[in-house]
Amino acid sequence: MSKVAIVTDSTAYLPPEIVEKYQITVIPQVLIWGEETLLDGIDIQPTEFYERLKTADVMPTTSQATVLTFKELFERLLGDGKEILCVLLSDKLSGTINSYTQAIEYFPDAKIDIVNTESVAMALGFCALEAARLAQTGTSLEECKAAAESAKERVGVVFAVDTLEFLHRGGRIGGASRFLGTALQLKPILTVLDGRVEAIERVRTKRKAHNRLLELIEERTAGSTSIKLATLHASAYDDAKALLDEAVERLGNVDESIFSELSPVVGTHAGPGTVGLAYMVTK
Repeated sequence: MSKVAIVTDSTAYLPPEIVEKYQITVIPQVLIWGEETLLDGIDIQPTEFYERLKTADVMPTTSQATVLTFKELFERLLGDGKEILCVLLSDKLSGTINSYTQAIEYFPDAKIDIVNTESVAMALGFCALEAARLAQTGTSLEECKAAAESAKERVGVVFAVDTLEFLHRGGRIGGASRFLGTALQLKPILTVLDGRVEAIERVRTKRKAHNRLLELIEERTAGSTSIKLATLHASAYDDAKALLDEAVERLGNVDESIFSELSPVVGTHAGPGTVGLAYMVTK
């Protein structure tokens, strides 16, 4: 049994079977919908979230995992004799790391550490997964952290949104703000750069946007003999499945592919119809 507990947050949206297999602990982010406070991935799942969003009069907002949630989790894991490595989303996209920082003050002598992946979705998930796979071999906390830090330098994510409305409203738009007010048929291509959502370019149709995503993955992984890929999508299952299948066929060097959704908290900011790919270069 691993002595190191790997903790990530729900914005990674690692598929449940992977979470279970590698004993990853997922700390939920918070969705606020009118008078309701919902835990991401626990009280509300993606399918239910996107269906509800279609007819909602009141739009949801989000909040980071609380200090208390971290504190209670740490108490439980430390009580089980674990050392803890938290692999979390970018501090420029969320206050989650601030909650972590406050929580560890209650445990000054405990072995608890953190990796700020400066990313989100499965770019974050791949970092947590690298650490978790190593943790299962009995590796030290320091080595698990080094694995996640190494993965952080080899991951990325590109995605296309139907509209910038949701990112703009949530304040996560970064350099993509210059695309606001463009014609509705234009599909912005975005990435996460230095921990922020940034614009790459814009194209005229969904199909062209998805083709461009594939080209960008090819460019970013050129020269690699082995990569891992994962989808991210917000209520766009068919598009995401087609994109992942085509990417695996075109690239020819994909040794692992993961079908992942966007959690309700991330979907609140990205908006329905978002489709993208996360990748990690392994060789």
